[in-house]
Amino acid sequence: MAKISFFSEDTSYQLRHKTILKNWITAAIVAEGFQLDQLNFILCSDAYLLRINQDYLQHDDYTDVITFDNSEALKIIVGDIFISIDRIKENAATFNVPFLRELCRVMIHGTLHLLGYKDKAKADKLTMTAKEDEYLGMIRLIG
Repeated sequence: MAKISFFSEDTSYQLRHKTILKNWITAAIVAEGFQLDQLNFILCSDAYLLRINQDYLQHDDYTDVITFDNSEALKIIVGDIFISIDRIKENAATFNVPFLRELCRVMIHGTLHLLGYKDKAKADKLTMTAKEDEYLGMIRLIG
């Protein structure tokens, strides 16, 4: 049974609108021609995500999102997406956007990675950003 779950690690942030978010993410996955099996969003602190970055990716810097693809079959989504609530707060202030919009942007960004989108090369980044904007246009949340 397809399932999206939300967890918190080392943060007091309480996610709201879970059903709306689950339906939105599922719709994006289906629109891209994939099938959802299991997707976990782990909301955490900067320190927690830094340890993940160091331990698993050998990177020693802060980031807003890290995605782990655990899929064993093509076009079937199984993954874990770790999101730093601290980075989301800072990014929202830096880019002058509401916190929840920035959180959704990072949630769809991580999901797009599971769908095969990359963001290292300039052209890939432009495609990724266009897809983020496309899916952000499909969700309506109240603060």
